[in-house]
Amino acid sequence: MIVVSVHEFAHGWVAYRLGDTTAKYSGRLTLNPLAHIDPIGTILLPFFIFLTTGFFIGTAKPVPINYWALKNPKRDIIWIGLGGPLANFIFAVCLSLIFKIIPHVTITNLIFGNLIFINVMLGLFNLLPIPPLDGSRVLMGILPDKLSAIYARIEPFGFIVIIFLIWSGILNLMPMISYLCNVLGVGLPG
Repeated sequence: MIVVSVHEFAHGWVAYRLGDTTAKYSGRLTLNPLAHIDPIGTILLPFFIFLTTGFFIGTAKPVPINYWALKNPKRDIIWIGLGGPLANFIFAVCLSLIFKIIPHVTITNLIFGNLIFINVMLGLFNLLPIPPLDGSRVLMGILPDKLSAIYARIEPFGFIVIIFLIWSGILNLMPMISYLCNVLGVGLPG
């Protein structure tokens, strides 16, 4: 949950820096995991999906954004979208540096290896340009307004598309995750 908290906090912090105080006044500018838990998306849905398919996917409570409060909504949504994944990558690099300093014992290998893996996986996964993932926010900020509006219409079906792509094996981020984890000096958790 700390990884998700870092991710969601970063979205709110970037939005706050760009003029939107909604996350601050909603109590979401915090690393406290309880502020980011969605009972259905964080607990019930992941449990059900894991029981029925064998893989795990879930969501945190989205950080509220008031686009009208942003200084430049079209540009700022790109930065807000990138905030979460970039925070995960920065967190993974920081953990990797700490991992290289502390003595290597089984428990630290397991803890740091898993935390680095989860940060890399969450960061990469969220960069996919499939609504409601962060990559779609980046793409909508880049697309012309008409195309962005059309693209936004697929958001209600995005989660179904994501589950299908994972379940079918079409979406396989493991080679890239493995590469990045190796660059950071940890192997994939076993």
